[in-house]
Amino acid sequence: MTQEPQSGQASSGLSRELGLVDATMIVAGSMIGSGIFIVSADMARVLGSPGWLLVAWLVTGALTLAAALSYGELAALAPQAGGQYVYLREAWSKLAGFSYGWTLFLVIQTGTIAAVCVGFARFLGVLWPAVAPDAYLVAPIHLSKDYALSLSTQQLVAIVLIALLTWSNTRGVHLGKLVQNTMTSAKTVALVALILLGLAVGLGSDAMSANFRDAFTSAPGTDTIRSDLPFMPQTGASDGALGLLVALCVAMVGSIFSADAWNNVTFAAGEVRQPERTVPLSLTFGTFAVTGLYLLANVAYLLLLPVEGVAHAPDDRVATAALGVVFGPAGAAIMAVAIIVSTFGCANGLIFAGARVYYAMAKDGVFFKAAARLNAKRVPAVGLVMQGVWAALLVLPRTRLGTVAAPDGALVERYGNLYGNLLDYVVFAVLLFYVLTIGGVFVLRRRRPDAPRPYRVWGYPWLPASYVVAASVIMAVLALYRTQATWPGLLIAASGVPVYYLWRGRDARAD
Repeated sequence: MTQEPQSGQASSGLSRELGLVDATMIVAGSMIGSGIFIVSADMARVLGSPGWLLVAWLVTGALTLAAALSYGELAALAPQAGGQYVYLREAWSKLAGFSYGWTLFLVIQTGTIAAVCVGFARFLGVLWPAVAPDAYLVAPIHLSKDYALSLSTQQLVAIVLIALLTWSNTRGVHLGKLVQNTMTSAKTVALVALILLGLAVGLGSDAMSANFRDAFTSAPGTDTIRSDLPFMPQTGASDGALGLLVALCVAMVGSIFSADAWNNVTFAAGEVRQPERTVPLSLTFGTFAVTGLYLLANVAYLLLLPVEGVAHAPDDRVATAALGVVFGPAGAAIMAVAIIVSTFGCANGLIFAGARVYYAMAKDGVFFKAAARLNAKRVPAVGLVMQGVWAALLVLPRTRLGTVAAPDGALVERYGNLYGNLLDYVVFAVLLFYVLTIGGVFVLRRRRPDAPRPYRVWGYPWLPASYVVAASVIMAVLALYRTQATWPGLLIAASGVPVYYLWRGRDARAD
């Protein structure tokens, strides 16, 4: 584990152009996508009460902040490009680091990029109806009873956005950070405006009275976790301590995923000035600000909508429904603009950061060698292009969801998106990698007690241990109650093991 120069050009050749504000914007901008405007609907259906919905977001914020503070110590210890990949490699093994980087490339980063860009296109369709999921340029081609391929105008817009942001990020760090800072500022202002509007209009409203008169009582028709789950006769937020624990853990998958990607700034540590100080501070400032905004946004929803309105918002568009209370039909257009800006900035941050992991892996000889090359602008352009191509390909496959009756009585087939299933599958693996990474704080404290640590995690050992315990409980619940969405993610992560040894074997033969 080597320290690199604090400013100017890093020894790797990367250009250190990111200051504290830029790094914080990467944290916040990568976190705020479309999730905060949508996932509270499903969470409300699971938890059933406004009080427990807010508790779920509060716990999510506490866990995210604990994880970010723990990562701060690792970032100060190893201020290098690659971030979490490097921490896992140094704390556990090269295989552990590779498994993370492989899963990141295969699904976590690229699948999230695909999801965010399709989210951009979906809300662009509110303003421009020609952009639609069923406006096909290439009609669905059925590959099997479960999967198909298609190209709709919505998918095309998502692919064009991936290509545009990939290209812009090959033009250097300066342009990438300019886009990121501008878009993150704009969407933060939009989120703050939503919160202030909810407070101004919703205080004293009927929704406020209904939600907070008895905040922890489930509203009728909101609990959706039922007796078909193993080990429990009936589960829901009102079915005792065990049922409440299960409901919270399952519901928090949505909030944890919406608050994810805060670690992306660690991927780009090789381009941050004074990274041993700047990266920990940006993690703290960014996660604290965003998780606070997320909690307040949910307060705003509950001031404007009864919890049933949150749970059953059309297409789960909770923020749109909340703005509809104030602006009527115009609320949909206003919210669409806000989400378009939000998803654009989020996609830019994800695309910018992800390629730095593949760059670090390639430098270690466990990824395509071309990904280790920098272009004339001193950015890993080949890694950016590889990531962009794979993310664009993930936009094309569709899942077949069965048929529904159209208004004219004809049966119409419904389609989902493969990347959505993949992201559901890897939530467990993502948590596992977080637990292993934070566990690395303990490992490296023992193994390298005298290594320079410009920042040490506050509350050690209790704060990082609390995250490890809490995340492990969530994983255990998901393994028991969401088994079908758990084991595929583990298989995806485990697929990196043979790939790692094939790569190592190929390099050994080349030598």
